[in-house]
Amino acid sequence: MRPFSNFLLAVFLLCVNLAFAQSTTVAVASNMKDAFAEIASAFKLAGKSEMRVVYGSSGNFTAQIMNGAPFSLFIAADEQFPLELYKNGKTIDDGVVYAVGKLALIAKSQSGVVLVDNKVELAKIIAKANKVAIAKPELAPYGRATVQFLKSEGLWGLAKDKLVYGDNIGIATTYVVTGAAEIGFTALSLAKSPEVIKETNFVLLNPKLYEPIKQRMVLLRGASQEARELYQFMQTTQAKAILVKYGYATP
Repeated sequence: MRPFSNFLLAVFLLCVNLAFAQSTTVAVASNMKDAFAEIASAFKLAGKSEMRVVYGSSGNFTAQIMNGAPFSLFIAADEQFPLELYKNGKTIDDGVVYAVGKLALIAKSQSGVVLVDNKVELAKIIAKANKVAIAKPELAPYGRATVQFLKSEGLWGLAKDKLVYGDNIGIATTYVVTGAAEIGFTALSLAKSPEVIKETNFVLLNPKLYEPIKQRMVLLRGASQEARELYQFMQTTQAKAILVKYGYATP
């Protein structure tokens, strides 16, 4: 019986690998989770194929693609990582900027923290907090923007020893939603998402205090027809309206 069981396991794993290889897989930055879910639904309603979607940090996806991960389309949270892939010959071209993200600060609603985008008030909020959640700046553009913002406001010294890092902006946001951190820096799109807004409140931060978060997408070499169609759909008026709804600016 054991050899037969091993045979069945081998067949099962082969089928899984074939299914993965044959399906179109899209890598999407975590800040886009809610907005992209709505875009993907609209894409499907337009009669297009459903695709496998994986969410994570732009930095991790870039490393995976460099090592041969079978993605067809990379919808990133910045320009740096897609352009790095382009320079290394991993993409069809240099892609397009599809959205410009915005940085927000969130706090657990039950904490009673009143958020204000004012240096003096932000200093008081950070001083009272035990933990401040951000995404890892080396992996996630919104984490990098957070560091820029804190340094621009002269608050880095106050905040740096209280920071707890998530591998991506979705994880950093979850730290606040679950109460693991009192406050956290996140994407406006996530701050406005239904799951987050019912547990937290937010304030939009001054975009002049960090570099514009231009989000670029690129088709990888060998991209499927479905991925190419999604790439085009992401640039339509319909998709842009969804992005604006979630707090993005669009080109």
